[in-house]
Amino acid sequence: MFWGHRVNRAPPQPNPRLLSLSAPPRQKISRLEPVKLYVMRHGATEDRAESGADGDRALTNAGRERVRAVAKLLVDSNEEPLHIVTSPLVRAVQTAEIVALVTRLGERDGGLEVRRGLAPGSDYGRLVHQLVSEGKKRVLLAGHEPDCSELVTSLLGAFGRSFDKAMVVGLQVPDQGAGARLRFILDPKKLTLQIDPPA
Repeated sequence: MFWGHRVNRAPPQPNPRLLSLSAPPRQKISRLEPVKLYVMRHGATEDRAESGADGDRALTNAGRERVRAVAKLLVDSNEEPLHIVTSPLVRAVQTAEIVALVTRLGERDGGLEVRRGLAPGSDYGRLVHQLVSEGKKRVLLAGHEPDCSELVTSLLGAFGRSFDKAMVVGLQVPDQGAGARLRFILDPKKLTLQIDPPA
């Protein structure tokens, strides 16, 4: 009070120089969500390619039909991949293309790519870690034996069977890329999908 009158004072304004020196707000560290990984062996192939090169061997008619049936079962089970990565060998590329067509990958803004990291004898685990770090979701790998079974074994710690042709194993891989969980095994001969099977 001053001589009986109230003095209205403006609220103090922040000093812009001090604001510019203040520490920026902390940003939350986002963790990557687990990846649904589908490991698939290519379908049945011809014994010999016309070129004589192993990498040129194509799927047989029966192999194509089996892959189509497997892909349809993935669709019916709501397990369609959103991203497909395939070995550069013809039989794997054809397998991936059939899965992409049956699951309507293009209509769902999905992607299909060829990577040398899935060629026979490659380090599949290294590629999986890369895909996890890229934030890929629902990824199907189209590859070869014994690389597929070795990958699943390395992710689970144990896997007591080999891959039949056109077989799919569904895994959930955490953001660290280790300690995966076995979700299902799709038997390409019986065309059944076993949920939460023992490893």
